[in-house]
Amino acid sequence: MVEKDEAVISEEEAAQYDRQIRLWGLEAQKRLRGSRVLLVGMKGLGAEVAKNLILAGVKALTLLDHQQTTPEDARSQFLIPAGSVGRNRAEASLERAQNLNPMVEVKVDTENIKVKPQEFLAQYDAVCLTCCPRDVMIQIDQFCRTNNIKFFAGDIFGYHGYMFADLGEHEFVEEKQKVVKLEPGEEEGSKAKKVKIDPNETIMIKKTVNFCHLKEALEVDWSNEKASSLKRTPSDYFLLQVLLKFRSVNARDPSPDSYGDDSSLLLQLRDHLLDSLGVKSHLLTDEFTSSCFSELAPVCAVVGGVLSQEIVKALSRRDPPHNNFFFFDGLKSNGIVDCIGPK
Repeated sequence: MVEKDEAVISEEEAAQYDRQIRLWGLEAQKRLRGSRVLLVGMKGLGAEVAKNLILAGVKALTLLDHQQTTPEDARSQFLIPAGSVGRNRAEASLERAQNLNPMVEVKVDTENIKVKPQEFLAQYDAVCLTCCPRDVMIQIDQFCRTNNIKFFAGDIFGYHGYMFADLGEHEFVEEKQKVVKLEPGEEEGSKAKKVKIDPNETIMIKKTVNFCHLKEALEVDWSNEKASSLKRTPSDYFLLQVLLKFRSVNARDPSPDSYGDDSSLLLQLRDHLLDSLGVKSHLLTDEFTSSCFSELAPVCAVVGGVLSQEIVKALSRRDPPHNNFFFFDGLKSNGIVDCIGPK
């Protein structure tokens, strides 16, 4: 766990974060104010997450991206100003990101996350990966679990987006309405309840939830799962598996510039990968290839909002977290939370 001093909220910060303090309390805001976050990948999803974390008031946020701005980034990455094609994505995002909230320390790192030593990761309370290969995500998740660092990952593929969280053994508090025991004589009838809920008073209840590793969540042996369990699993889980395989094979995501070839490869990967997972390829119809190209700004906004919300909840230790996947289907305007992996 990252060692840090007890965060102190100044009068200026109390005014800035007044609505949030009213929402989740001063102690939660203090924890958030003392937290450092690493955000990898500054495409459209990364911009949404960065914006929300900066406005929420973390102590420090590092934007890490080794890639250069492309013309496509202009469609979903609102932190990068016009005329920035060719500039490093993180550097191009810095000025607008910092202007969102001068009380947050925003830094930039232009190295590839693959070359970063473990000492670099150890300085953060939470790590959020976007645009990363599967093997890199698994490796960093394992390090984060060992060092009690909150781990998150997310991506956008056309109309589809997802987030994953591994918080290890996570403790949090949840606000509940207080249950009051009735005094003798207050009961009305023999079948009356002996307790009632007081709508004017709440209490904080401490809870604990356990998460599994990303590796375990992605390597479920579906051939041993019951048909009912497979039927309940979102098809976007298997779509994610195909798209991560595509990224590993090609060192990039499906591109509109090579739509025909990439669509054919996606279908081949679907058939091979789903067979290796022990499920039928019809779980993903052939039409799936038409909806997973590029980043769509509205999908970035939805998934980025959920992902940043989960980071805030984890760092503040307030309210139940999503355990462990969130999938969003922009074609259906539908989001699903599902726990996949060892329970």
